Parts: sequence; structure tokens; C-alpha cells
Amino acid sequence: MKLTKLNSKTKILIVTGGVFSSLGKGVACSSLGAMLKCFNMKVLIMKFDPYLNVDAGTMAPGQHGEVFVTSDGHETDLDIGNYERFLNINLPKESNVTAGKIYYETLQKERDGKFLGATVQVVPHITDAISEKVISLCNKYEPDFLVVEVGGTVGDIESVPFLESLRQLRSKYLNQVMFIHTVPLIALLTSNDLKTKPLQHSVKELMSFGIFPNLLLVRSKDELTESLKNKINLTTGIKQENIFSLINLKHIYLMPESLEMQKIQNSIFDFFKLKTPQRTGYKNWDNFVALIKKPKKYKARIAIVGKYLDASDTYLSIISSLEIVSFYLNTEIRIEFIDSSTINEENVSELKTYDGILVPGGFGIRGIEGKILAIKFARENNIPYFGICLGMQLACIEFARNVLQINDANSTEFDENTSNPIITILEGKEKDHNLGGTLRLGNFACQIKPDTKTYSIYKRDEILERHRHRYEFNSKYTDLFEKNGFVFSGINKEKNLVEIIEIKNHKFFVACQFHAEFTTKILNPNPIFYSFLSASRKNI
Repeated sequence: MKLTKLNSKTKILIVTGGVFSSLGKGVACSSLGAMLKCFNMKVLIMKFDPYLNVDAGTMAPGQHGEVFVTSDGHETDLDIGNYERFLNINLPKESNVTAGKIYYETLQKERDGKFLGATVQVVPHITDAISEKVISLCNKYEPDFLVVEVGGTVGDIESVPFLESLRQLRSKYLNQVMFIHTVPLIALLTSNDLKTKPLQHSVKELMSFGIFPNLLLVRSKDELTESLKNKINLTTGIKQENIFSLINLKHIYLMPESLEMQKIQNSIFDFFKLKTPQRTGYKNWDNFVALIKKPKKYKARIAIVGKYLDASDTYLSIISSLEIVSFYLNTEIRIEFIDSSTINEENVSELKTYDGILVPGGFGIRGIEGKILAIKFARENNIPYFGICLGMQLACIEFARNVLQINDANSTEFDENTSNPIITILEGKEKDHNLGGTLRLGNFACQIKPDTKTYSIYKRDEILERHRHRYEFNSKYTDLFEKNGFVFSGINKEKNLVEIIEIKNHKFFVACQFHAEFTTKILNPNPIFYSFLSASRKNI
């Protein structure tokens, strides 16, 4: 296989991590990208994930966090969502590549006889396939900078083909590829001593693969002292001026500013023999940072009623969307997670202490009745309610049971034999066969009805939003719902599918079939989140 030639314009920053996972490589990549955009650079980011799943679609949220969906319908790692929010762009499906996808595509080519009888091996066939993904993305979109995050930790057996491929890529394009290694500074629990030994070993481990990092990002509580930088320089060989701090900050969106203040941009442009361009900022980024730092006038306590215990990663885009709009609304937000399986008739009234209730998406029957009780409580007590995907479907079921008095109203996801399937599977979809990539995925159009709450939110006749589901509202019940004050305010005209519902004479009761959280950007938050928090906040 002959590799495509890399265009001469794009510079590639490859970000690796060492010692342990969850160092914040994703935030580091996002922050580097946002910082470079402040210098008028066109930036894209991609991530290599070393697991053997073809994509993130069939992975349990409790294990790997949320599944993020791109506008072109690809199920990806949650870091792609962070990249999009920071860069204020929609990334293509090519931005997330797994080891499973690389092996799957390579074996398909082998079955089709594309290798002309050659013995298919990790080197060169797998490594070439990895390099080709990077080059293809660069050549197709021609960014000034492509930031590449290598998932996992240096030393993991799964990461070896990726590191070898990227080593080969730098060997071939020496002046276009830079390696940035992310490592922790370890503080001992029994003393205040800061230990650099794990950091040193991680750099040596990376060097054992033939890769010498050009920059070092050190994850630490406080900014590195010059003496610590000097020690790291002596033990790793990385120049002191190329060692930077990834410090703990109150908000991750302050990280680009922190890196810029450390002059990391000078080291990057110097490496590529480029003059550091004039800082132009990028579309209101500095204004957003100022909003983060501004004293808050309002407060809001929001309950997310879900069933996944590792809520911070499982609902990452929802949390991020709420936090982002809280800055625009000058609101101190407190987000709390409630396990829906613990909600019952006796304790549901405890939700009265919250200013807003949000029921997110999900799959399976566990915790469903608790969510329905929470929705009923929000509806009957005029507490702002926002439902997403499953949260919309359950709002329909709750209304059918408690307002329309259809006591056995249900979804065929939970009861295939229900006599009142308010929610039913999409035409052409199957419940238990070939689950990966078979949901309704990506952008679909939604027509918004005039004179509705939804129209006042979007102020547009048509919107595009991202989906990830295989069940829909059963249109056979539309007339009955509408006669009783239920409003279907957003419809996909092509398939006549319900996209948004609302209830009249309520402070805020809106739910959508799509995932509004996937389109929120730092500089362009989704309007429904904005309106939900506006209705929920109160004076401090």
C-alpha cells in the first residue's frame, strides 16, 4: 500500500499521555486548538482510540461515558464533543478512529484481495492504514493545524501500532509533525513532596518507541516552579522552555488562556519555523472568558434524573451545555444527579427543592417508572422540565397515563405486547439485531410550528438537530393528545415524526426527540438549554 502524500500546509500536533489515564488529554487538545484559533489558525482535531470496538455505539455509558454523535451520523468517543464545543465547529466522522475500525477495514481489504497475495501484518499494513487516516483528513480539509489525540496510555499494548505509525509519519514529514506528551506530577499523600519519577519513566517509555517528545504538558495542582522545570529538563532532556503546566482550574474553558499566558504558542510556531502571528482572537472567545469570571447574579439547582451512576461522563454534553449557558445567563448553577431507580411515590416530593428537572436519554427498562414519576411531579407542580430523547418519550407516556387515563400506555421498548404503544420502534429498525450503527443517527430537519414555546425559543421555521434513537411517538395517538392540550411543536415532515413536544400553561415543559446537547458550542449554546435555565434560575 502506497501512502498518499501529505499536503505541505498542515502542521500536525500529536498528543500522547503517560503514567495513567484521565489526565485531561482531551481538554489539553481542545485547549490547544482553541488557543491556536485565537491566532487565526484553522484547526481540526481527531482522536485515535485503541479499543477494538468499531465505534463507540455499542459501549455502555457507565464504562466509557456518553456516546457523542457527529452531524454526519457517526457514534464517537465523548472527547469529540469537547473538541466541537471548544472549536465552535462540527467535526466530520473521520475525526474519531478506533483500532477496531482500522483492523475491520484492513481485513475487509484482505478478503477482497486488495493486498495482491501479501502476508497482512501490523507493520506495514495496520500502521499504514493509521497514517492514511491522518493524511486523508489533512488533505481533505487542509487545516493549518491538525491536533491528534492518541487515546490510552503510553505502554499500553493496544497503543503500540498507533505510536509506531505516528513515529513513521514524523520520520517522513519531520518538519510537519510535533509530539506533545502529557504526564502527571505526583504529590504524595503522606507529605507535600512532588515526585517527577513517574513522569521521567513515561518519557523514557515513549522514547523506547523511537519518539522524543518536543513539548511536555505537566498535569499538576499548581504551576511548575523553575526548579521543577530544571529537574525535569535534566532527567528527560526536554528543554526547560518547552515544559508547560496543565494546572487545576475552576473551569476547563480557562485552559486556553492559561496555556497562552505560558507562551506555548511560541514554542509551537518556533518548532515549525513559523513566525508567531498576531493574536486576533476568535469570535467572542475573550468575551466568553470574561463571562466565566464575572460575579453571578442568579442561581439554579438542577436535577438530572437518570440511571447511570458515573454521571459526570455519561451525561458530559448535557452538563457542559448547562454550564455554558449558565455563564451567558450570569447564573451560579448546581447540578445534582438522581438515580431514577430510587424514586417512588413516597419520596418523589423531594424534587420540590429543585429549580428545574431534566430527564436525559437512555436505553432499557431499569429506572423508567422513577423517571415517569419525576416528569409527573414537574408537570403537576409547574417546575421547569426539559426532556431529551427518552425524556421526551416518557413525557408522552406520563401524559397518556395520568391525563388521558390510558393506564397501560407504554413503549414497545419496555413492553412489546402493550395494547397502547404510545412509543413504538421506527419503521425498518430491529430491536435486537445488529445494534451497532443502526439507530437513527445524525442531523435531521425539524419544522417548528408557529405560535409555540418552541418557536419563541428557536425563532426559526426549521432547525437541524442530531439524533440517536430507534423509537418514536406513535402518530396514531396524535389527535387524542392534541385535543387534551398536548402540543407537537416540532415535526420531521419527511417521515412525519414527532421531534418536539410541549405543554401549554406551564412555566417550561419542553422535550425533544433529538439530542440538543450535541449541538451546543461554547460560543453558540443550544437555545433549548438557554431557555430551560432561564426559566429555572432565580435571584441569589
